[in-house]
Amino acid sequence: MPGTPRANGERAVLAGRTSRGVRPGDELTELRLLAETAGASVVAEVLQRRGSVRSSSFLSKGKIEEVAELAGEFKATLLLVDDDLSPAQARNLEEELKLKIVDRSGLILDIFARRARTREARLQVELAQLGYLLPRLTRMWEHLSRLGGGIGTRGPGETQLEVDRRRIRSRIGKLKRELQGVVRERRVQRKGRRDCFKVSLVGYTNAGKSTLFNTMTRANVYVENRLFATLDPTTRAFAAEGKNRALLTDTVGFIRKLPPDLIASFRATLEEVVEADLLLHVVDATESDPDGHIEAVESVLESLGALSRPRLLVFNKIDAIPEEERYGLRARYPGAALVSAAQREGITELREEALRRLREEAEA
Repeated sequence: MPGTPRANGERAVLAGRTSRGVRPGDELTELRLLAETAGASVVAEVLQRRGSVRSSSFLSKGKIEEVAELAGEFKATLLLVDDDLSPAQARNLEEELKLKIVDRSGLILDIFARRARTREARLQVELAQLGYLLPRLTRMWEHLSRLGGGIGTRGPGETQLEVDRRRIRSRIGKLKRELQGVVRERRVQRKGRRDCFKVSLVGYTNAGKSTLFNTMTRANVYVENRLFATLDPTTRAFAAEGKNRALLTDTVGFIRKLPPDLIASFRATLEEVVEADLLLHVVDATESDPDGHIEAVESVLESLGALSRPRLLVFNKIDAIPEEERYGLRARYPGAALVSAAQREGITELREEALRRLREEAEA
């Protein structure tokens, strides 16, 4: 994507605003992890009070001056903003700071683009990128040469901008048609699983879902200690119950403020979640704000129409917390499963509890 960091060691300044309910010092933790996943080196951070956001440039005049000073001192070339910017805000910041400006959605889309490996994932990410790009064309001309052109492509009276918009809309239509084919294929696959219990892993990115998936199914799904390591769903058998097999599906991780275009593009993949008999909602037990992560995941589930699906809360990585914190989790979240996927702790109990709940749902 245009204006997004690549894995070339770009030096970035982070900018965001204070948030209610977030501990001081933690406001830009997630943006820092996203920046590092995208290959940028974070050299400085700037926080603005929540109530002082400017409509024209997001940052106040004083904060713009602070960013400029820090960028000069640390030789930064990139400003990453922990919110979505309007095209006008991005353009004004770019003109004032003479830096490349990337907002939160642009950064997440860049990471997804480089993580996509399969044809399906690439289609989904490209569709989301084009949806993001369309209203920003006026400041992203360097991207347009990739979309085609040449003699005979411009109609009478059309401006170049209109031509480019038409090309993008045409490409979006083609991608949507291809993804409809993916949806049909997945529905055919699910028809073959009607006699199976279907369980899906959901959770915040980097909560350890893929490690848990590998442990429960003896699969070898790619695992990395970075955000969005897994984009493509994978399904494997993990247990048998009478005449029924139980199938487990690993899905893409969620995050706060996921770009709406990205959620829309990944609907074909996330239908696995909507159709599941049980969702295992995986939470990182070492996370300082588990409630915030749980709410972010539930927000995405609600947008998918999957919030009503039966769910079992699973706290992973308990090997990394002391015993008293485990007691605290059990008290705060009664009925939740506590496991360590890496150490195989609590896996047998989790499997039995999942099967018990599946039986209850089948008999209801």
